[in-house]
Amino acid sequence: MSQAVRVPSVPIAASEQAPAAQWAYQGLVTRAIAFAVDAAIINLVAVAVSGGVALALSVLQFPSSLDPALIALSGFAYALWSVGYFGVFWSSTGETPGNRLMRIRVCMADSGRPPRPLRALWRLGALVLAVIPLFAGLLPILVDDRRRGLHDMLAGTVVVASPEEAPATGVSAIRQS
Repeated sequence: MSQAVRVPSVPIAASEQAPAAQWAYQGLVTRAIAFAVDAAIINLVAVAVSGGVALALSVLQFPSSLDPALIALSGFAYALWSVGYFGVFWSSTGETPGNRLMRIRVCMADSGRPPRPLRALWRLGALVLAVIPLFAGLLPILVDDRRRGLHDMLAGTVVVASPEEAPATGVSAIRQS
């Protein structure tokens, strides 16, 4: 007869568990409100920066032939700012300021961790593609059991309710220990 081997139970950190059963997946309206807040923040910062740059350029004398180049440079800077905004927030904490306001976060569907930077950029690119055909790529959010849009499916992410208190990271985690 074989004897059963008893393995001591080791507590697993909450971030290492697959808490999919505990997650409250978030729908289209909550996500749309968070995105609207983020769009407002992006545009307010862009307007403030462009106002400052316009003021500085008004003092200097530039030939009018440089106007198309300045417009193209401004458009590139705006696109870079927008991509950087979502990429940095999604890959660092999983929450943009709009997401934090709505108490939601973006995480990997398999681990619950925020997406890595390239995955966050992939998700943003897929989001742009999802909204191009009259927002059709967002329709799966209404019927999918995990409320995932096309961009979430392609990136392997989900949007879930954020815990009331975020876990301590960085310096605050060191101070608590």
